[in-house]
Amino acid sequence: MTTSAGGQHSHSARTTRLAVAQSTVPEDPTDPGAVRAAGQEIRALMEQAAGAGARLVQFPEGALVYPSKHVVATSPEGTLIPADWSRAAWDVLREEAESIASLAGELRLWAAFGSLHPLTPPNRPHNSLFIVSDRGKLVGRYDKRFLSHTEVSYLYTPGREPLVFEVGGIQIGCALCVEANFPPLFAEYERLGIDCLLLSVMVDDAPRARVAQAYATLFCYWIGYAVPAQFSTTVPSGIVAPGGRWLAQCPADGQAALAVADIDLDTADPDISIALRYARPWRRRAQEGLYEDRMAVGDPRSDSRTAF
Repeated sequence: MTTSAGGQHSHSARTTRLAVAQSTVPEDPTDPGAVRAAGQEIRALMEQAAGAGARLVQFPEGALVYPSKHVVATSPEGTLIPADWSRAAWDVLREEAESIASLAGELRLWAAFGSLHPLTPPNRPHNSLFIVSDRGKLVGRYDKRFLSHTEVSYLYTPGREPLVFEVGGIQIGCALCVEANFPPLFAEYERLGIDCLLLSVMVDDAPRARVAQAYATLFCYWIGYAVPAQFSTTVPSGIVAPGGRWLAQCPADGQAALAVADIDLDTADPDISIALRYARPWRRRAQEGLYEDRMAVGDPRSDSRTAF
């Protein structure tokens, strides 16, 4: 699925300013107060992002709520059971999502935030990243395709397809948390021609951030890495450049914050320029038959592997 940007912006067609947030993610979907507090914090960070000149702000997985299995899928005896989604505050989740969308339109700011998307019962909900345009419209929803064992067994319905959307001439893809453990998904987005990937997570895990840096190095696109504020003392939210360098990171202090950087396809930064102009095209070419007519087929000196 692909969707395009609308509205006016101040940057060139090949630059978009990205803000990546670390917001406080609640874990009880049955608590309306917690969901409303999360929505309020998201909107406050959106206003900060707009003030910093961002065109797009990214939030963590489950930014409105990431249900703990201990809240929705645990029996009185303590064993895991299929989640009882009837207890979730669905009306409050919808109201908060609509308020976020409304503010995005007022601020002329794109927003990507994690929440739940209910399906028709008895189907379980999707774990999703919602994409709201700078006109305040929901223009896309990425449904998490690769789920953890617990998620697929007791909590969610998996999604089916990638999502690419465009902001200010920049092509942007989406992934969620445990999907970082599945390299083909990130290679797929490289083939789809994205410039930046939003990886929103709900995990307290330093290796997950190193994997994000590795994908930025391997596939030569920017990565927005959004974690919950409460996990930021391990690795905070930030933006990784093509080539694997952190361009900006939030404070690692457990508090809500933003990291802001420009996604600039015409940048003069040497490491980013090399990644975009040389490494990415070469790696693609190398996998598309570059070596086929260079092989020494039938040469005994090549075929024999047991002679010096």
